[in-house]
Amino acid sequence: MVNSVVSLKTLLPGQFGEVFRLEGRPEDIHRLEEFGLGRGTRIEMFRAGNPCIVRMGSNKVCLRLDRALDVLVRSVG
Repeated sequence: MVNSVVSLKTLLPGQFGEVFRLEGRPEDIHRLEEFGLGRGTRIEMFRAGNPCIVRMGSNKVCLRLDRALDVLVRSVG
């Protein structure tokens, strides 16, 4: 992943990304934003799969993503 935009689902444990865009129903996107997951947020994949667990700062969040909800991320060092 070389600074490309991909689905969060493709990250492997230990890989980092920066949220580029949230895709889904407005109410689902709003819920993710309430958790602090918005454009520019740096995240680390902690446990891959569905649901996955991502680390945002000192917090971990469990996410279930599907065709109706996705988080697009850009790779970061």
